[in-house]
Amino acid sequence: MTAPKPGPRIAITYCSMCNWLLRSAWMAQELLQTFGQDLGEVVLIPRTGGIFQIHYDGDLIWDRTVDGGFPDVKQLKQRVRDRLDPERDLGHLDDHKKKLVQS
Repeated sequence: MTAPKPGPRIAITYCSMCNWLLRSAWMAQELLQTFGQDLGEVVLIPRTGGIFQIHYDGDLIWDRTVDGGFPDVKQLKQRVRDRLDPERDLGHLDDHKKKLVQS
C-alpha cells in the first residue's frame, strides 16, 4: 500500500516587527477551517521589513506590496481553492458555482 500524497503547503510570511502575527494566525485558522485535511500544512514564518506574502507549494499567491495590502478571507480562500480544487464551491463566500453554471 502506498502512502497518500500529502496536501499542499501554505506558507504565510509576515513581518513580526509590524505586529502582523495575529492577522497571519487568523488567516491560517480560516484556511484550516475551510480546507482541513486537504492541506498538508499551514506554516507561519516570521520575518521583518514589512513583508506579508502567502505561498502555495512555493508559488506566490499573495504579496502585500503587489496586491495592495492584505487579502480579505474571501480572496484568500478563492485563491487557494482555485489551485487546490477549482470545482469546489465555497458556499456563501463566492458565486463560483453560479459562474460555472453560466459558462
